[in-house]
Amino acid sequence: MEQAVRRILITGVNSYVGNSVEAYLKEYNSVQGRELYRVGKCSLREKSWEQESWNGYDAVLHMVGIAHADIGHVSEETKRRYYEINRDLAVRAAEKAKREGVRQFVYMSSVIVYGDSATVGKGKKITEETEPSPANFYGDSKWQAEKALKKLEDASFAIAIVRAPMIYGRGSKGNFPLLAKLAEKTPIFPSINNERSMLYIENLAEFFRLLVESGRGGVFFPQNREYVTTSQMVQMIAAAKGQRIRPWRVINPLVKLAGKMPGKIGGMVNKAFGSLTIDQELSVRDIDGYRRYSLEESIGRIYES
Repeated sequence: MEQAVRRILITGVNSYVGNSVEAYLKEYNSVQGRELYRVGKCSLREKSWEQESWNGYDAVLHMVGIAHADIGHVSEETKRRYYEINRDLAVRAAEKAKREGVRQFVYMSSVIVYGDSATVGKGKKITEETEPSPANFYGDSKWQAEKALKKLEDASFAIAIVRAPMIYGRGSKGNFPLLAKLAEKTPIFPSINNERSMLYIENLAEFFRLLVESGRGGVFFPQNREYVTTSQMVQMIAAAKGQRIRPWRVINPLVKLAGKMPGKIGGMVNKAFGSLTIDQELSVRDIDGYRRYSLEESIGRIYES
């Protein structure tokens, strides 16, 4: 018996993750030789979305959100905007999905709900026992959304919370392109022995495919198979571009000193060279088989011609 076509609605037409998932599922259909997934897109910028029909969709992947911009000095109005988009809009979308018979609502959250990375030289691992403890309004807006969404869950409406680490891939935003620029411009790099959980975009897309197939709710922690140091990542990027970076321990003390500085500089250094990992067991507990590409393979795929 042939598998029925899964209908998936992605909210947010300009989302990097959403657009990547759409492209991945289109390619998956092509490889399989038939349509297994039918993806719709919906912008939530205007109120017209509330009049659209979501009836008939199996799952909504909610990708609308304000990401971490400079959160050092912002107005109270900007802070309110984070809660309006990351929490309130998500709840309204989930309520609509539930009313119209969608069986699964997937919310793109983040490990930011656990606060910032550890300072340089210290470790931080998220385990089953780790409680969310947001360090700023961005993280809190995500955490408040999670709690509000879980109240909507019942036997016929699953809420899936995806707490992802740093996502990277071709065309990604955030820290990864900054590392790529460093890989191009510097012949040396600090050799800080930190550990980071990361998630390649195609591994995440496969995770979403399997999550939709499962129809499950719960809290999920997708990540790559391996942890990575910042130095290792920069060296891999340089190698993929045909360049070479030499790790230089001599400047490690300067990095550690900068990490102790108050304010924006210390925050940026700890974000780049601090540690933040997720217990690997959490990442395969409910959904497994999505980690198609290793770290090295993923970097190669990003920079292949």
